[in-house]
Amino acid sequence: MRWMACELHSHTDHSDGRQSLQELARGARALGFDCIALTDHNTMTGLKDRESIEQETGMTIISGMEWTTFYGHMVTIGLTEFVDWRPAGPGDIDRGIEQVHAHGGIAGMAHPYRIGSPMCTGCFWEFEIQDWNKLDYIEVWSGTFPSIKTDNARAFRLWTERLNEGFRIAATSGRDWHVQEQTETPLSVTYLLLDEAEGSVTEQAVRALAAGRASVTMGPLVTVELRSASAAYGIGDCVPEQDRTERYEAVVNIDFHVRAGLWEYPEAGYTLVLMSNSGSIGEQQASLAQSDYRFAIPGDAWRWVRAELKGTVRGVRTMIAFTNAIYASAE
Repeated sequence: MRWMACELHSHTDHSDGRQSLQELARGARALGFDCIALTDHNTMTGLKDRESIEQETGMTIISGMEWTTFYGHMVTIGLTEFVDWRPAGPGDIDRGIEQVHAHGGIAGMAHPYRIGSPMCTGCFWEFEIQDWNKLDYIEVWSGTFPSIKTDNARAFRLWTERLNEGFRIAATSGRDWHVQEQTETPLSVTYLLLDEAEGSVTEQAVRALAAGRASVTMGPLVTVELRSASAAYGIGDCVPEQDRTERYEAVVNIDFHVRAGLWEYPEAGYTLVLMSNSGSIGEQQASLAQSDYRFAIPGDAWRWVRAELKGTVRGVRTMIAFTNAIYASAE
């Protein structure tokens, strides 16, 4: 298995972007990405030269489309063919998600709390989700330097609330990338853990996100593993009832070498926090000199666990990275 650096929300001149797919792929490669999802608004025509551009740039390009409606924007990824967004009304988005799944894709809420109409038609999510089990992920970080934005903080809380309610929903970041331009503003990356079992890299990436095998960061890659006496569980896994025990060891790894030279936080003063449905269950100071951190946690204190890395960026104390969850079986 391997981690792949992904940008999961991007646009070209086939919708409202000001870049070609080739320019997007080259730009993503220069920023240390391995993969991009092309999610133009309500069209998939921008993918027509995908294979040749993948060969030229070495970039994996995932098919996608951003459903852009009056009631919200929904990013769909991994579609094998166009799925019509127009029938989706405010009370029946579940049916739309089912259609996306039927055509090999997954679906996520895009920037759910961004300012909506009339500033941005449909950017604020107003669809009524009847069954949260159907939704695959929530884009909790949108744009550049996403961790300091109030709308993203609301999206992050929404994700956490759904985890607390027992839903297994992944969290991602997305730049909502429209144009090639130089920026010194921190960029986020969604790392997906590919199983490499079968199928194309695109199929592996979609499986990874659907399973919640994802870690989000503006810098180092943070991963977490939960160990019992008999087994080890990674991000996206669910600890079965028969392996519930009185105590676990959580092992968090911080890889400070990913995308080397493309980010630097010299005054970060890193703090690593192990979070669960009951709040913080462990905290340690972290540094570039150490990669592995271990936490002993009681078995009955959590229904889900994730790792968060905090630090000072541009003079602001903020979250720098977080993992998706490891779950405990409710059965």
